[in-house]
Amino acid sequence: MTQPLTPQYSAHEHCDILIIGAGPAGMAAALAAALSGASITIVDDNSQAGGQIWRDGPAVALPALAEHYRKALAQHANIRLLIGTRVVGLGDPHPQDKAPALLLEDADRGWTQHSHRIVLCTGARELLLPFPGWTLPGVTGAGGLQALIKAGLDVRGQRIVIAGTGPLLLAAAATATKAGATLVRVAEQAPWHALAGFAAQLVRWPAKAVQAFTLLNPSLRASIHVLEAQGSGKVQSVRLRKGLHAVEALDCDRVACGFGLIPNTQLGQLLGCALGGPLSGGQGLAVDAQMRTCVPGVYAAGECTGFGGSERALLQGAMAGHAAAGQVQQAQALRPQLARWEAFAHTLQASFPLNNALKTLAAPDTLVCRCEDVSYSALAARQGWVDAKLHTRCGMGACQGRICGAATQHLFGWQTSPPRHLLAPARISTLATCAPSSAEVSEIPIG
Repeated sequence: MTQPLTPQYSAHEHCDILIIGAGPAGMAAALAAALSGASITIVDDNSQAGGQIWRDGPAVALPALAEHYRKALAQHANIRLLIGTRVVGLGDPHPQDKAPALLLEDADRGWTQHSHRIVLCTGARELLLPFPGWTLPGVTGAGGLQALIKAGLDVRGQRIVIAGTGPLLLAAAATATKAGATLVRVAEQAPWHALAGFAAQLVRWPAKAVQAFTLLNPSLRASIHVLEAQGSGKVQSVRLRKGLHAVEALDCDRVACGFGLIPNTQLGQLLGCALGGPLSGGQGLAVDAQMRTCVPGVYAAGECTGFGGSERALLQGAMAGHAAAGQVQQAQALRPQLARWEAFAHTLQASFPLNNALKTLAAPDTLVCRCEDVSYSALAARQGWVDAKLHTRCGMGACQGRICGAATQHLFGWQTSPPRHLLAPARISTLATCAPSSAEVSEIPIG
């Protein structure tokens, strides 16, 4: 009986340009660089290209632009898309590398990826702030609710409250409404005058104005934020603060809260990239006019550098792709278009600052680190992020501080420590296969 052949994989692979993230910025970077003839590898841990904004699923009708970019990627033989693949750490460099080597892992294997240029398009994640009841089943992020619905979650007939700040609330509300849910309340913490001022400026970007108009929801209220989610075994009601003193109690089946975005900079910081930039409050990866970071051979584009929507991400991605391929003039030619969407991004950031009252939501027994069950009172006694990790294990669980790290930065002003060698937990087989020697593997800290 013939035995199936075991695939033979190399522990080291090479490409000219390595792109991390297959969202709009990553896809645009690959297509911009493709005409140079460079060998391009795109890595993304999702099951399809598109990132969060163009996330696919059984309940999704992708926009025409997303379909166009997907088809365009498939038409280039020099673009290789690796889905279900993640960066787990630094790899052993090769003398001919012009960019850092990265350790990659998918469901079957791990390997070291070598390249001459790296373009970081790692996107952003939601800022989740702790409040009493936020760990109850049925409480998610606003973007998290969108992702669940797109993945097939049935919300027909469910009563949903969405709270937080920014345009994502209305986008999540539209997704939920289309899926058959009942929107009980969309609670925006910004005041009405801030929303009116933002809307008035949208005439400079007509497509955004039309989009905003189509997303308007009759349950939208301003100057209102979440206080507490309540329920036995799952969320059953929510209390909201209206203005300075009034409280509104609403029965519901789900609560979705999103308080803005946080750039995914962990990989960039692991590589030594500096942070900066006004569009992320100084928390995004700092880049120059050609999307270069301070690390030779490493570029960055999209929401890991700041927030401004898919239009800005696409332009930054194209500029980074051109620049990484040595096409500096093509990259520079896109600067005027980028300036237009940078202006939109500045307007967006200025319109939705977080209310200081959100820093007081957590009660002493409210969990801040959900992975390690660390309460607010346990953290309030600590002097900083490292002190908290040493004494409470905050940030040492499955999410590696991605959720609680951002929350403690907002609550206490702490700066989290960047990763040093490994970005995420990795299989022993990955380390054993890809490391140059067992002695060097033993020196890699995994805690």
